[in-house]
Amino acid sequence: MINYQLKLDEIIKNLDNNKINKLLLHSCCGPCSSYVIEYLSNYFEITVFYYNPNISPKEEYEDRKKEQIKLIQELPTKYKVNFIEGDYDYNKFEEISHNLEEEKEGNKRCSKCYYLRLSKTAIKAAELNFDYFTTTLTVSPYKNSFILNNMGNLLQNKYNVKYLFSDFKKNNGYKRSIELSKQYNLYRQNYCGCIYSKKKEDEYNENKKSILQ
Repeated sequence: MINYQLKLDEIIKNLDNNKINKLLLHSCCGPCSSYVIEYLSNYFEITVFYYNPNISPKEEYEDRKKEQIKLIQELPTKYKVNFIEGDYDYNKFEEISHNLEEEKEGNKRCSKCYYLRLSKTAIKAAELNFDYFTTTLTVSPYKNSFILNNMGNLLQNKYNVKYLFSDFKKNNGYKRSIELSKQYNLYRQNYCGCIYSKKKEDEYNENKKSILQ
């Protein structure tokens, strides 16, 4: 099993200290990005790329975006953190999830969603001449770091922009993200983002309620 935290440590160790390296960081939400920004802002000038056409309903998308911007404004960092919003092209998510609506979390539908968001990040990073791109998704214990890093590796070769390997849940990263979310009073959602994950969470809560009644 590849230790992606060690790969990240090695990349950081070998950074050119004579320049400020620019990182385009795909973020799914403020809470997940909190530890990642705190950690990586010591080594990179970060621009958060909020591209999440999977999030539904639109009001939820907007709520998470507001929390992301709030965190960027309030979290102290070595270098200024910038923000870019991608298009909310929900039809793209509908296209990739067609016939996969009943898939369990973490299976093919999720992999397609990861690739949609990571590929857009790689394209944007190449267009804007960033040194690296990566995603906050590996901070979650529910996301497969091997799949995400493998995608990142493929995309860096396809678009000629370096991918920052990661497994941000390591070194208590997920735990730290929870601490920072409480510290900055961030809204923490109870489902991943798409309508299908929300449906599963709602069903789980209904079943739990029935058992307790």
